Amino acid sequence: MQVTVDQAKIEKLKSMCKKIRIDIIKMLAEAGSGHPGGSLSSVEILVGLFFYKMRHDPKNPKWEDRDRFVLSKGHGVPALYATLAEAGYFPLEELMTLRKYGSRLQGHSDSVTAPFIEVSTGSLGQGLSLANGMGLAARLQGKKWRTYVVLGDGELEEGQVWEASSTASYYKIDNVTAIVDRNFLQQNGPTEQLKSMEPIADKFRAFGFHVIEINGHDVAQVVRALDEAETIRGKPAIIIAKTVKGKGVSFMENVPGFHGKAPTKEQAVQALKELEA
Repeated sequence: MQVTVDQAKIEKLKSMCKKIRIDIIKMLAEAGSGHPGGSLSSVEILVGLFFYKMRHDPKNPKWEDRDRFVLSKGHGVPALYATLAEAGYFPLEELMTLRKYGSRLQGHSDSVTAPFIEVSTGSLGQGLSLANGMGLAARLQGKKWRTYVVLGDGELEEGQVWEASSTASYYKIDNVTAIVDRNFLQQNGPTEQLKSMEPIADKFRAFGFHVIEINGHDVAQVVRALDEAETIRGKPAIIIAKTVKGKGVSFMENVPGFHGKAPTKEQAVQALKELEA
């Protein structure tokens, strides 16, 4: 299914992706710790959600009819913080407090300290289960809001993901859209060398999902996939977004070492030059 998206809107989304990548590098360099690789790989996904698809209100984060978002790969929260700040949930300056004592911006998603975070995550494998619960809650209440959940590809090694997949299919939870940030790397190396993920698409089809495969750095493909997923009835939908870990910074791209290592001040200068070019 092809959905036409205005090109001017696509260009605005691309510009926002650039801003958010710059924010990520600045905040991680300031913090001196954090997870750049999986944050940079998920930018287009988050921009497509928060600046195109989702119904939400920065002035009222707990608006009852908002769409819900779950970042199952909680270590990628710098990308979510930057997205939320650019969307107006809190001042951009607060990004520089990441991981500092007393900050609302913890190293993993924390809904206790930050009201603009839907649920606390960090223990991998739990996000789809949470999303299923939200989807069923909306159905029981007769509400039209949807839930979106972003999973890491290494996270698919968790058995709970597949239990949740079975549940989503069995109960025909069609108001939940899952998105896999398929960057082919996890903390210790390539996913296919540590524990092969493939064939991911066929696995989810076998579990009863409507599967959409895209280039996760092509904003136009991202928003079209989100539109398509919203039309699916009677089964859950999943978008498998092929991405590059560390996207946008040459010395971080496809380098496992930058899974959980922040750039030094000198590396940040180089990264910002590349991103701003």
